[in-house]
Amino acid sequence: MRHIIYIIYVDIAMMMLAVSSCSNAKPQDPNELAVRAAKVYYDYLIAGNYEAYVDGFYRPDSIPGSYREQLIVNAKQYIGQIKDDHSGLVAVQPVRAKTDTAHHVGRAFLMLCFADSTKEEIVVPMALHEGNWYLK
Repeated sequence: MRHIIYIIYVDIAMMMLAVSSCSNAKPQDPNELAVRAAKVYYDYLIAGNYEAYVDGFYRPDSIPGSYREQLIVNAKQYIGQIKDDHSGLVAVQPVRAKTDTAHHVGRAFLMLCFADSTKEEIVVPMALHEGNWYLK
C-alpha cells in the first residue's frame, strides 16, 4: 500500500513539473514569426506555387475568383521579370523584422538572392490577424 501511495506522489510531482515547465515556456518573438512567415510566402514564389503566395496576403474581405486569378498572373509576371533581369530568384534569406503587435502590423526585411549572384534587400509590409502573419 505504501508503495502505491509513493508512486502516486511521484506521478503527481512529475505532472506538476511538466505543467510548470510548460507555463515557463518563453513566448515566441513576434519579430521572428513575422520574418519567418514572409520568407515562407516568398519561398512559394521560388517554388512556383503562386496560388499559395497570393493566398498569403491579408484580405479582411473575400475577393472574386477573377481578381484572385489576376493576382496569380501578376505573381507569375513578377517572377518572369526577375528571370529576365537576374536569371531567376534562387533563395530568400530572412534578415529581421520590426513589429508593432499593438497595431497588428510589421515590416519584414528579406534578402532576395538572384541567379546572377546579385542580392537585394526588400521590405515586406505584414499584418497580424488571429495569431498569423500575412503579407500586406
